[in-house]
Amino acid sequence: MGRENDSEITEFLISGLSEDPELQPILFGLFLSMYLVTVLGNLIIILANSSDSRLHTPMYFFLCNLSFIDICLASTTVPKMLTNIQAQNKEISYRGCLTQVYFLMIFAGMDNFLLTVMAFDQFVAICHPLNCMVIMNPCLCGLLVLMSWFIIFWVSLLHLLVLTHLKFYTATQVFHYVCDLPHLLQVTHSDAHINNIILYILTALLAVFPVIGILFSYFQIITTLMRMSSTLGKYKIFSTCGSHICVVSLFYGTGLGVYLSSTLTHSSQKNMIVSVMYTVVTPMLNPFIHSLRNKDVKRALGRLLSQALSCP
Repeated sequence: MGRENDSEITEFLISGLSEDPELQPILFGLFLSMYLVTVLGNLIIILANSSDSRLHTPMYFFLCNLSFIDICLASTTVPKMLTNIQAQNKEISYRGCLTQVYFLMIFAGMDNFLLTVMAFDQFVAICHPLNCMVIMNPCLCGLLVLMSWFIIFWVSLLHLLVLTHLKFYTATQVFHYVCDLPHLLQVTHSDAHINNIILYILTALLAVFPVIGILFSYFQIITTLMRMSSTLGKYKIFSTCGSHICVVSLFYGTGLGVYLSSTLTHSSQKNMIVSVMYTVVTPMLNPFIHSLRNKDVKRALGRLLSQALSCP
């Protein structure tokens, strides 16, 4: 007979991406490589932006924060998955699972907020270029990031506190490769009605307002673009916004895929594949998108590389 309350349960069982023993070494090597690329790529972006004084602008300040969040997001999920694959062990402690849920919500939410703030920065830079440095001053940039941390910290804490009141059987199996809130709500034997209401309301609020902010910013940018007669000016705007548009499309595209896969299909395998895109692939691709499309970042990376090679 299973134990009945959350004070007695000691662990969950994570189903993982595959139970095929022959696939485990391949999965381990693949995700280890992706994790190393994610960490190194985002660290290089942070170092390049920090070492070049010409990149000390609001856009690159937010880009550094986004790179840091992407490292944290990947670090929340991949190391534990690699440990379980290497040890051939599907167990995760109860506290470890709740900790993973908490930080996964924080870093995914911060990605959401930072992309919105970056869109607002693009809007100010393109639509109000003369007042850009006055509006997007260091105090406001820091305040926007701190407010984002504050909001997502308390929202995630609320989810966690409500989650701790749910009851699970001993060694409950989570049909996913990571502990996340929706899948835990599916395997509890308590009434999770209140949890689901809070989840839907807060998710709607934290998704709708950022999306509205991004759409408004780009509507204003497109309006400004249509008024311009200079082809060179239009090209500069496309060049400035291109990287951010790619990252926004990738983030919200995979996020929508996670939502649709969990609501429209009961296939846990498809759900996990889409979640991997959201939590692992997207953080890995972000530094490449920014560095390949941004001449300033490429120049900073070149100087950083030349400095590293010149050191004895």
